[in-house]
Amino acid sequence: MKILGISGTIIGSKTCAVLQSVMAKIKDLYPEAEVEILDLKDYNLPFCDGRDPSAYSGDTRIVIDKITEADCYIIATPIFQASIPGTLKNLFDLLPVDAMKHKVVSFIATSGTYQHYLVVENQLKPILSYFKSYTTPSFVYIHRDHFDTNNNIIDEEILNRLQRFIKETLTFQLTLYKYELQ
Repeated sequence: MKILGISGTIIGSKTCAVLQSVMAKIKDLYPEAEVEILDLKDYNLPFCDGRDPSAYSGDTRIVIDKITEADCYIIATPIFQASIPGTLKNLFDLLPVDAMKHKVVSFIATSGTYQHYLVVENQLKPILSYFKSYTTPSFVYIHRDHFDTNNNIIDEEILNRLQRFIKETLTFQLTLYKYELQ
């Protein structure tokens, strides 16, 4: 089973730091899983121009293939101006519509304000519904005050939520994986 963590931004470091921590814990809990992080900072993705996803090459082809080949996703994103970053939306636009079909997706959001926690519910979940993904019921929203200066989470409640989040994601994925119809 391939679990792909997607860091949906090209700026900042808190979002990817949380994702790295979560993915390491998943690997500890489920060592037989293939765990990978796709950090959008590491790829040069053009703006989607409407062509068929199969026509892309280079970094775009690599990213599309990584996403298509994964079985489960944890998407971590900052919230900017009450919305997801354009880089993450562009990634979704580049994907084939069936790339994430019938696959489990969980979300982590980071932000500098408490007012935008519903962006996951109002923007991300509908997008993944379009892809016919199975989104987990809960997500973790992390404010910048929950981090120390080294981007470690210092808030106990957030750490507890992340533990539950990991267990929920794995439970959904392992249940689907076990009972998936062939």
